[in-house]
Amino acid sequence: MLRDRDTKYDQSFDAVFEAENMNVLLGAPRAPRMNAHCERVIGTIRHEALDHVLLMNQAHARQVLADFERHYNTHRPHQARDQRPPHAPGQPATVHDLDDRRLLRTRILGGAINEYRYAA
Repeated sequence: MLRDRDTKYDQSFDAVFEAENMNVLLGAPRAPRMNAHCERVIGTIRHEALDHVLLMNQAHARQVLADFERHYNTHRPHQARDQRPPHAPGQPATVHDLDDRRLLRTRILGGAINEYRYAA
């Protein structure tokens, strides 16, 4: 477990994790934004997926996280990548004739997330 060096975490806090055979790692001193990227991803997962699904057990949680991971990496737009997902090969194909195209919706996580694409 990685934690910061705040004085509110005493030896009893670390002892709980060490009793479960977990190593407690301390963050760098005076680095309040050290985990900013990790916290941002965790926040995105919570807000976009976990806050909308009632998890029944560990297997269900793993399935929900796997479905969200696939959505996040293959379909969800990312502002830093010009609205392309991380696994997108390049720029999306430009569609000129939108009137003849049919839009298909795929429900992810029981409808908590919707993916849209044009029919072939």
